[in-house]
Amino acid sequence: MKIVPSPYATALARTPVVQHETVVDGVPASWWEYGAPGDGPTLLLVHGFRGDHHGLEPVIAFLPGVHVVAPDLPGFGLSSPLPGEHSVDGYARWVAAFATATGLGEGAVVVGHSFGTIIAAKALAEGLPAARAILINPIASPALAGPNALGTRLAAFYYRLGARLPERAGTALLNHPLIVRGAGAFLAKTKDRGLRRWIHSQHDRYFSAYQGRRVVLEAFTASVTHDVSEWTDALRLPVHLIAGEHDDITPLADVRALAAALPDATLAVIPDVGHLIHYETPQRAASEVAAAAGVRSA
Repeated sequence: MKIVPSPYATALARTPVVQHETVVDGVPASWWEYGAPGDGPTLLLVHGFRGDHHGLEPVIAFLPGVHVVAPDLPGFGLSSPLPGEHSVDGYARWVAAFATATGLGEGAVVVGHSFGTIIAAKALAEGLPAARAILINPIASPALAGPNALGTRLAAFYYRLGARLPERAGTALLNHPLIVRGAGAFLAKTKDRGLRRWIHSQHDRYFSAYQGRRVVLEAFTASVTHDVSEWTDALRLPVHLIAGEHDDITPLADVRALAAALPDATLAVIPDVGHLIHYETPQRAASEVAAAAGVRSA
């Protein structure tokens, strides 16, 4: 596997980072702390499907001096799987327990990306204390009912097949380099060849860093059977939505509808980007996060 240097490495190096290990509700969890607590709020990051904390590091790179806490969700990266189902309910309960275990208070700002926006919305709707939420590439509508329903159903077939085949064959299918590369090629909008190579390298390194076929199948099912709009009435805190103009997962019209349905929401649309805001336009995303959270960006 060829590792392509990150175009954001120099910016990220400005922020000290410490890895921690904590048991959360009996589940060993790995999490990373960027910067140190200060006068501003702490950002709690919730990453997306088949990723881990690395995915949001480009955004962190442009938030120097901001205290950020970024766990690997159970079953992904270095965190152990949940004993029960890797459902939205299971993940939301775990995020709330993680916030308690790490001493995050009601002044924290919850930042989710993609599948992480669903988990964050559920956790907040069920009482996770936070000052506000920031949802990057929010999943604003049902994946099985929108314009990309056929693609979602094909993906569901792929994951079910990967789970039903004998373990070696199923794992090989789920982790096949062509599948991983195809996902990145489909979602990336940048025409910068160097940036595209780095995005593919990130997917090659981390897209298959999950702990067992049960984890990835259950998490995929959760990601396509729920969306943030289920909890609009319960999300009474300020919510800032950051959408990509050409997002292939959730149409921009649905994100606008979500913003209108939430009691207290603002929306920023980043042009010429899709579902990989955190990779392609992390400085713009960091600027939006900083403005919403009341902290400084680069």
